[in-house]
Amino acid sequence: MDSRHEKRIQIVQNLYALSFQKTKKIVLPHKQLSKITGEIIKNQKKIDDYIHRHAPKYPLDKIAKIDLSILRLAIFELIIEKKEPLKVIINEAVEISKQLGHERSYAFVNAVLGSIVNEISA
Repeated sequence: MDSRHEKRIQIVQNLYALSFQKTKKIVLPHKQLSKITGEIIKNQKKIDDYIHRHAPKYPLDKIAKIDLSILRLAIFELIIEKKEPLKVIINEAVEISKQLGHERSYAFVNAVLGSIVNEISA
């Protein structure tokens, strides 16, 4: 497996674990990825605004935590980091959602990210 794919999975796992924490103190299982995860947490409001705009029928608290974690990473890469081509980011998010999400997670993730890409490309 590609090391970048493995790193993305670890970041999603960190974000997923953080979604269950009640305190403000961030405790991460994968210390080496805390910088990227921390950047996502710092930009979470901006990222969540994109999710809210592009999935208006689904309040954030009703989206599966794993899907939300995948979306947060992908949107961070699309909007803030901008290191990879858009198609690569979407493909990675879809693949991770097939691995970690439920059977239709990939369709939801793909639709939300496709809508965001349409907005930023316009």
